Amino acid sequence: MDDNNRYSDKDLAEFKELILKKIEYAQEDLALIKSTFKNDSDNGTDDTSPTFKAFEEGSETMSKEANVQLAIRQEKFIRDLKNALQRIENKTYGVCRVTGKLIQKERLKLVPHATLSIEAKNMQQ
Repeated sequence: MDDNNRYSDKDLAEFKELILKKIEYAQEDLALIKSTFKNDSDNGTDDTSPTFKAFEEGSETMSKEANVQLAIRQEKFIRDLKNALQRIENKTYGVCRVTGKLIQKERLKLVPHATLSIEAKNMQQ
């Protein structure tokens, strides 16, 4: 690959550091999310009327389903970040998979797992 069409090793090292921090935070968030939907503790609804208990159980089920969806989304985010690390190792990080041009640094700082430039994203719409 042409050196003009890839980020320098210094830039790649900066992106790697950013991605590693994001992975660390994302894994902490994932652990927190998983702990909330795995929490089977009883909230002491035995003394409430059956109507309120049914409402609470329904709400609890919806909340667990929402947390499962959040966990799935967070796992995908972590996987995408790890794939970005692999592209850094291959020195293909930051190259748009559609246009072959470099993705802007500002975009990669905001969305470090991006594989498309803004130009390519706009072509998709």
